Amino acid sequence: MDRIRITGGVPLAGSITISGAKNAALPLMTCGLLTDDRLVLSNVAKLADLQTMAELLAQHGIAVEPEGRSLSLGGRITNTEAPYEIVCKMRASFLVLGSLLARCREARVSLPGGCDIGTRPVDLHLKGLEAMGAVIKLDAGYIDATAPTGLRGANIVFPFVSVGATENLLMAASLAEGTTVLKNAAREPEIADLAKCLIAMGAEITGIGTDTLTIEGKKTLHGADHAILPDRIETGTYACAAAITGGKIFLENARTDDLGAVISALTEAGIIITPARNGFWIERTGKLRGTDVKTEPYPGFPTDMQAQFMALMAVAEGASMITETIFENRFMHVPELNRMGARINAHASSAIIRGVHHLSGAQVMATDLRASVSLVLAGLAAKGQTTISRVYHLDRGYEAVEEKLAACGAKIERLS
Repeated sequence: MDRIRITGGVPLAGSITISGAKNAALPLMTCGLLTDDRLVLSNVAKLADLQTMAELLAQHGIAVEPEGRSLSLGGRITNTEAPYEIVCKMRASFLVLGSLLARCREARVSLPGGCDIGTRPVDLHLKGLEAMGAVIKLDAGYIDATAPTGLRGANIVFPFVSVGATENLLMAASLAEGTTVLKNAAREPEIADLAKCLIAMGAEITGIGTDTLTIEGKKTLHGADHAILPDRIETGTYACAAAITGGKIFLENARTDDLGAVISALTEAGIIITPARNGFWIERTGKLRGTDVKTEPYPGFPTDMQAQFMALMAVAEGASMITETIFENRFMHVPELNRMGARINAHASSAIIRGVHHLSGAQVMATDLRASVSLVLAGLAAKGQTTISRVYHLDRGYEAVEEKLAACGAKIERLS
């Protein structure tokens, strides 16, 4: 099993190109189930999670062919079962349910897996599909869904914001009969990117960027070309890398308009952000200031940036508090950061961080995707050498992380 070794204390300097968004690419790939035509996605990152989705689509009959930084998807659905062996690896695999049901009027999909950061139930997905006429049964860890007469449009009000449920029902509604209205829908940029791709495929969707999406169902969708938006979480992560090392880097292909809450928190912490053509500069010249944040649905501070910001606050002056409102088990990186000399006290949904002058290198273990990169950030700032094990989590969501950081001067290497 691979490990990453970092010798810290080097301020980053240089340029990092931001890859296409993982959290946009996964639902976009499932759009390949909505048409027999070819769907071409460009600006695609090379990530383990995308390979997992390609394997899942292949066993449904959809060929996924890489062409440089693009993926070409095409084929006819030959199988409507999404097996446990693949779905257990990644929660986003559950997104095939809505598309399969809309196209084939039946689907058998294993309950999902992924990072162990909370229960993350799928009841909102199922209740929404039931409102659209689906019959749902649970059988031996699988969801058996049928819609003998096809899905019908419905008015669906989410009791709380769910990105996955919004994506699943948005795709299903694009081929349902009649009008579907999704209220209290997720507003993440990745949702808007999905809607834009569906429109390019012939769907009719209004309300993009708001919490109310209206979808006029179509009998068929066609192929399209779509460029995936830049990854805002990767952008925020490398912004934290520059900040925690006291460096200055240019984030190419990055967009500040998708990162409002993160930009605000970084600015409050004393980070200088300078927009430029095709990206922005991120720089720290003074000391970090303790800053409180609370994770919330978009446009609030993203839960996927919580661990990275905690690593940053571990070396800030004064105290800060981070409150996690999305997932109930997303502080597993706290003990590992404390092993490196951080002073973090987590209780229930909040963590108090008392900044220290420096962190110390140590042997630590990654517990999930974002926790793993928070340890990379801590290692970049720490005195001495840090070795991070179980970095397969990192490969799920960050493309060539060692190469990108090393190009900016970081002393980082992967150990096989």
